[in-house]
Amino acid sequence: MKNLWILLFLISTTSFAQQYNIKKGAVANGYDVVAYFNNKATKGSKEFSTKYDGVTFRFSTQDNKNTFNKNPKKYIPEYGGYCAYAIGKTGEKVSINPKTFEIRDGKLYLFYNSWGTNTLELWQNEGAENLKKQANKNWKKINQ
Repeated sequence: MKNLWILLFLISTTSFAQQYNIKKGAVANGYDVVAYFNNKATKGSKEFSTKYDGVTFRFSTQDNKNTFNKNPKKYIPEYGGYCAYAIGKTGEKVSINPKTFEIRDGKLYLFYNSWGTNTLELWQNEGAENLKKQANKNWKKINQ
């Protein structure tokens, strides 16, 4: 019976983890998701980390960790921290550059930015609101 509970636990935490872009051991490549709301892309520290929804979040300060713990859903990046533009445009999970972000309507959006392609610029130039609507639809399909 104990093995069954362990198996069920592993399955449940694995499904949560698949909803998040985990790189460098944490969501948002280990960047502080609270700091983004102060318009700063700041690396988090293992010292100030917490688990939520089966995944690790890192913070640059104890205050930011406490702020997150009071209302985690406010700070979780949209689309599990995958590139918002890619989710909206093609429905694909694409890695991000944690320094490329936008706060829109009180939500955190992260973007791919490498090799001359800045998807935040594409997101803004191609109509962020329409892409966001499509991304919301695509994200529901991805997570069925």
